Amino acid sequence: MSAIIGIDVGGSTTKIVGFRDAENMTAETLINPIFVRATDPLTSLYGAFGKFTDENMLSLSDIEHVMVTGVGSTFIEKPIYSLPCTHVSEFEAVGLGGLYLSGLDSAVVESLGTGTALVYAEKGKQPQYLGGTGVGGGTLLGLSKKMFGIDKIEEIDELAQNGNIENVDLFVGNMTKKDIGGMSSKLTASNFGNISGFATNADIALGLFNMVYETVAMMAIFAARAHNATDIVLTGNLTTASPAQRIFASLSMYFDLNFIIPKHSQFGTVIGAALSYKHE
Repeated sequence: MSAIIGIDVGGSTTKIVGFRDAENMTAETLINPIFVRATDPLTSLYGAFGKFTDENMLSLSDIEHVMVTGVGSTFIEKPIYSLPCTHVSEFEAVGLGGLYLSGLDSAVVESLGTGTALVYAEKGKQPQYLGGTGVGGGTLLGLSKKMFGIDKIEEIDELAQNGNIENVDLFVGNMTKKDIGGMSSKLTASNFGNISGFATNADIALGLFNMVYETVAMMAIFAARAHNATDIVLTGNLTTASPAQRIFASLSMYFDLNFIIPKHSQFGTVIGAALSYKHE
C-alpha cells in the first residue's frame, strides 16, 4: 500500500484524511476523514493521526507521504513518526479540495472557517488566492457566546431552527411596494435592521447565521463575476449548519449563480492537502 495522508491543523481542531493509493486518488480510494479537538495543535495533530490510523488499520509502513496544511501546521518542525512530510499552502488545498468535491473543472471556492478565504481554482492550474474576510465561524461563535453563552456551532444551529428572520432583518420589501431595478423585495436590506423588541434568542441566532452567510456570499458573488464564473463551491465547518442550504439556495436564485455545498464540504481543505501530493 502507498497511502497519502492529508492533515489540516487548526488552533485546536485537526482534520485528517487519506487516499489508499497515491497513483489513484479517487473517491474509490478515499479513506473517510475525521476530526479531533484538543487544547493545542500538536496534541490535536497526533491524536488525530493515532485515531485515524487505528480506525483504518493503517501501519506506518503503509503510508508513503503526509501532506500538512492549516495555521497550526507551522508547529510541525520535524517528520511525523519519521514519515516524509510536506507543507502545503492552505489556499492551494482549498482550491484543489473544492474542485475535487464538486467535480467541476473551474470554480470560485470559498472556505468558511473561523474567517473566510476565497480562491479561484481551475483544473490543471495553480489555485489563485483572491482574498478573504474576518467574517466567518469565529464571528458567529463570538457573538453567540456574548449573547447566549453558547459557543458550539451545533447548539447555535439547534437554537436557530425555531427562529423567524422577519423579527430581525430589514428586507427590501419592508421599504418599497415594488421590486427596484430587478432587485427582489425578499433580499436583505439590512441585517438586524428590523430587530423587534419581541425577538427571541432563536430569532437572533438565525439572524447571526443569515448575516454571516450573506456577507461571505456577496464576496463570493463579486469574485465570481470578476472571473466570469457561475459556480461557487462552499467548504469549511460553517457549511454544515442547517440554515446554510436554504440561505445559499435562495441567493443562488436571486443572483443567478450556483452555490454548491458538496458532500464532505467541511473536509474540503484537508482533502485538497492530500491531493496536492499528486498535483505537485
